[in-house]
Amino acid sequence: MRQNLKTQQARNLRKNLTDAEQALWQELRFRHVLGLKFRRQHPVGAYICDFVCLEKALVIEVDGSQHATAIAYDKRRDDYLRSSGYQVLRFWNNEVIWHLDSVLDVIYRYLVLGEIPPPP
Repeated sequence: MRQNLKTQQARNLRKNLTDAEQALWQELRFRHVLGLKFRRQHPVGAYICDFVCLEKALVIEVDGSQHATAIAYDKRRDDYLRSSGYQVLRFWNNEVIWHLDSVLDVIYRYLVLGEIPPPP
């Protein structure tokens, strides 16, 4: 039952992407990035991640201003995802909107070279 609830929440979130999520999704979808498949608003355990590449165990989060006050929650979430084998890359909405090429460069550098940027 709980999984069905998470799946329904994920479906609802997919219908209501933020402008930043929509911009990044246009670049990630259809295997545009190194031929890798990304999923949007995908459940991982108790959490719904903005974007996930299961093949590379990569979670990409696009954060709005509400995350500036949710530091402890985000840390718990990231710790859980990392303990589940995922690497987490976080970007602010304004980074994605105003510097999409730089965001994509960070994603490529992680996927190709394994470089992990400092948290935002």
